[in-house]
Amino acid sequence: MLDYTRDREAAWQLLNDYVKSETLLRHSITVEAVMRHFASLYQEDPDLWGNIGLLHDIDFEMYPDQHCRKTREILTPKGLPEEFIRAIESHGYGLVHDVEPRENVENVLFTVDELTGLVSATALLRPSKSLHDLTTKSVKKKWKQKSFAENVNREVIEAGANRLGKDLNEIIEETINGMRAIASEIGLEGNVEAGK
Repeated sequence: MLDYTRDREAAWQLLNDYVKSETLLRHSITVEAVMRHFASLYQEDPDLWGNIGLLHDIDFEMYPDQHCRKTREILTPKGLPEEFIRAIESHGYGLVHDVEPRENVENVLFTVDELTGLVSATALLRPSKSLHDLTTKSVKKKWKQKSFAENVNREVIEAGANRLGKDLNEIIEETINGMRAIASEIGLEGNVEAGK
């Protein structure tokens, strides 16, 4: 049986069985990269955390009204362990599910899922359209503009930062750092020279 918990290629193929939207696939690899980054900060397994991030929205496109509630049905037959499935379910806590994040991996996913959207939107507004010259300060400035990226649930991000016991600025900075690793893949490589 394939190891979807640590085999990135297997997890990617599984995701593509359920997700066709380029936007959602881009979001999935963004969250994967940030989860890998945070795993290294927490001295955890980046492959495991990355695949949780990669597969976190596996049920969203086909079952938008049952998001996080179809995850178990999809992943259990694939032999994925309870902890893996639970981590994915918990990112919908208080929104679409009552599975509360407890472990670090769960709380990080809960926090960065929304935050990656705000970071991406902020980077796209810059003249450079790049993550490489994006600062935490720029993201915080846009954070305060409630009409900007209004679909991003800032309350969830703040609740996640509190759950992690981390300052919001630190979470934003590390999210940007995680996203920089895949900037070209997600269209945010930009032209840094244009931003100067």
